[in-house]
Amino acid sequence: MGKENKLHIVLLGRRNNGKSSLINLLTGQEIAIVSEIAGTTTDTVKRSYEIPDFASVIFMDTAGIDDSGELGKKRVEKTRNAITQADIAIVVIAHNRFGQEEESLINDLQKLEIPFIVLHNKSDEESLLPALENKLVKAYRCPVIDFSTLSRQNHRVIEALKEVWKSQQQGPESLIGDLLSPGDVVLLITPIDSEAPAGRLILPQVQMIRDILDNHCTSIVLQPEEIATFLQKTGIRPRLAIADSQVFKKVAAIVPEEIPLTSFSIVLARHKGQFEAYLQGTGQIENLKEGDRILMLESCSHHVSCEDIGRHKIPHWLQTYTGKTFTFDFIAGLDNIARPVTDYAMVIQCGGCMITGKQLKNRLQPAIDAGIPVSNYGMTIAYLHGIFNRAIEVFKKSGN
Repeated sequence: MGKENKLHIVLLGRRNNGKSSLINLLTGQEIAIVSEIAGTTTDTVKRSYEIPDFASVIFMDTAGIDDSGELGKKRVEKTRNAITQADIAIVVIAHNRFGQEEESLINDLQKLEIPFIVLHNKSDEESLLPALENKLVKAYRCPVIDFSTLSRQNHRVIEALKEVWKSQQQGPESLIGDLLSPGDVVLLITPIDSEAPAGRLILPQVQMIRDILDNHCTSIVLQPEEIATFLQKTGIRPRLAIADSQVFKKVAAIVPEEIPLTSFSIVLARHKGQFEAYLQGTGQIENLKEGDRILMLESCSHHVSCEDIGRHKIPHWLQTYTGKTFTFDFIAGLDNIARPVTDYAMVIQCGGCMITGKQLKNRLQPAIDAGIPVSNYGMTIAYLHGIFNRAIEVFKKSGN
């Protein structure tokens, strides 16, 4: 998990089941207010934490699922929204109480394919009944822990989290390791313009460099205008070239056809797990109609400049390519989508470098389930510039 984004672990359960005490114990810090009064936690509380030999995580403490009243309903809604942002869940129960609220909660987790553990808290007051434990293990096939924060045996919880997370993992962890052999050279083409952070590379570029190093290969980082000179002077023929999406068209004209070419965004699209949906959805650009509404999903909050690729360039290129006018909605980070997803003719997601694969999947699944085409920034740009087939060819050859 070292190269992956931080895992989001959400604590869920009724009021006064000890979620806040648990998160304080797990992180070793008093970050959540603890009280005997039910409903003390009213908003989601987040805390970053490093779990050795596992992952960097963010624990999310939530309001009780049994909250009541008008304000209580809003708090429960926030809790339900937190579930869609989670990679793993801890369902906290106490006093052997497991009813409709918990069943509904676990049903939501299962629909979203979020792995979970059930933690029976406050065992110092009342131990978990064997009959309930057997029922939960049989019904949900998940770890069930009888626990007390007074025991301070948080290693039991950590080990259970590791267990359920590893059991869910499929496919390679590496971004492009399956495309490479040790000693290969990878060309990374990264324009330095007004969108590039001063003195730094953007996250996808950093992630790619690290992945190349981990696979015992060599990365060469160039700006677009340096490509031709580099290839001519060195005679090096890279195994793969990866470009920033916004200079895709320019780079495709420079990099020889025999060198596989793709973009950072497309690599991330494959790694995050919705690649097949993107492949099927991108071509539906041809079926867009005048006045259609398109949802642009940005997974990070950032300064919007005139060169912003998601808010300006892609909308401009889409309308120029189709000759039609569309309405665009822009959602940053993991903010709620205000409109029903069925209002949209298409959904276009950024590379998702700031979120986990689980978060991205949960973000897009309602649209996929509704039959709405989904695409990715890099795939959309490649399609609009007539280089879509070239941009995905390297993944077809690898069987992915």
